[in-house]
Amino acid sequence: MAAGARPVGRAAVLGSPVAHSLSPVLHRAAYRELGLAGWTYSAIECDEQRLPSLLDSLGPEWAGLSLTMPLKRAVLPLLDDVEPLATQVGAANTVVFARGQRRGFNTDVGGIVTALREAGVTTGGNVLVLGSGATACSALAAVGAMGTVAASVAVRAQTRAKPLLAVADCLGIQVALLDYGQALASRGWQLLISTIPAAGAAPLAAQLAAGTLAADAVFDVVYDPWPTPLAAAAEKAGSTAISGLDMLVHQAAGQVELMTGRPAPVSAMRAAGLAELDRRRNIR
Repeated sequence: MAAGARPVGRAAVLGSPVAHSLSPVLHRAAYRELGLAGWTYSAIECDEQRLPSLLDSLGPEWAGLSLTMPLKRAVLPLLDDVEPLATQVGAANTVVFARGQRRGFNTDVGGIVTALREAGVTTGGNVLVLGSGATACSALAAVGAMGTVAASVAVRAQTRAKPLLAVADCLGIQVALLDYGQALASRGWQLLISTIPAAGAAPLAAQLAAGTLAADAVFDVVYDPWPTPLAAAAEKAGSTAISGLDMLVHQAAGQVELMTGRPAPVSAMRAAGLAELDRRRNIR
């Protein structure tokens, strides 16, 4: 076993709602491929109010946690140590338990960068981000890592974008806040990133389909069902459509490596995720 690897460990994804999460499928596939027979991974329903007591209840057998909505920001004050990237982004999607400490990490940023690069997007360029939540902040950090120094962010209520603006300032990225009407009137984006529910992005999908909005590449963090209306419109318009599954696989791979100390088997994790999505489609 590689140095730093743990022979046995418990892990889970926390969030609310969490029953739909694909994370258990991805992590368990990694454990099987790595031969970590003593490892388990579950999904636990947990909101912001329950998070402190749940963290306090976890024993030494726990290796780590994946965090989804609405916990990525709420967890920060409950941690002993937070990596600089998670501090900058203001969100941790990963908690690793080591030597009695809770350490916070953000693997969403790396997951987005890798997903974009795999799709042939090599620079942020002229970027439009939909939404202002934790994932939108990670998206800003990702395009910043790819060379973007200014981006546009479309929101429904600008008053809710204050945390995102603080993150952008920390990252050194200039942000132009747009409302959805302004975003729809714009054209010629190199990259459009949607971090909002599929229904919320429907107006932009209609604009893409009508040709009044254009983007070279469209990355939708939603992955089920796929394609989303936004992705389908992008493909029809000749744009590159990138699924949130790609981000999910790569952020999960980063978590596996942090928690187990072993290289993540990305291909096996992706195959397991695709198989599970096919299974879900067949039972709907």
